[in-house]
Amino acid sequence: MMLILMDVWDSVRGFMATGGDILWLVAAVLFLMWVLMLERFWYVNWVAPKEHKGIINLWNNREDSTSWYAHRIREAWMSQAKQDMNARMLMIKTLVAICPMIGLLGTVTGMIAVFDVMAVHGTSNARMMAAGISMATMPTMAGMVAALSGVFFSTRLDAKMKISLEKLKDSLPHH
Repeated sequence: MMLILMDVWDSVRGFMATGGDILWLVAAVLFLMWVLMLERFWYVNWVAPKEHKGIINLWNNREDSTSWYAHRIREAWMSQAKQDMNARMLMIKTLVAICPMIGLLGTVTGMIAVFDVMAVHGTSNARMMAAGISMATMPTMAGMVAALSGVFFSTRLDAKMKISLEKLKDSLPHH
C-alpha cells in the first residue's frame, strides 16, 4: 500500500514539475474550492433539513400565523434560512471563476520561459523549448478542468439549495 502511495505521489510531483509552480497554485485553489463545496453539500443534505424541521415546528406551534407580525416572523425565518444556505457560495463561485485565470497566468509564465530559451539558445534547442511549452499548456488545462468541475458541482449545489428553500417555504403556510 505504501509503495502505491509513493508511486502516486511521484506521478503527481512529475505532473506538477512539468507544469511549473503555477500548478501548485491551481491545486491549492482547487483544494479550497472542493473543501467548501463538500462542506456545503454536507450542510444541505444533513444540517439544513434538521434546521428546517425546527423552523417548521416553531411555525406550527405558533398560535398566531395570520397577523402582520406573524408574517414578518415567517419572512425573517425564511431569510435566515436562505442566508445560512447560501453561506460561502460566493467564495465557491469566485474560486471557480479564478481557476482559468490562474491557468492563463501559467500560460504566460510558460511562454516567457520559451522566449527566454529562444533568446539564449535560438530555436535550435527543441527540448528546452518543449519544456517551456509544457509549462505553458499544463496550467491552462489544469485551470480549465478545475473550473469545469467547480461549475458542474456548484450548479448542482445551487439547485439543491433552491429546492430545499422552496420546500421550507411551502411548509410554512401563511393564511
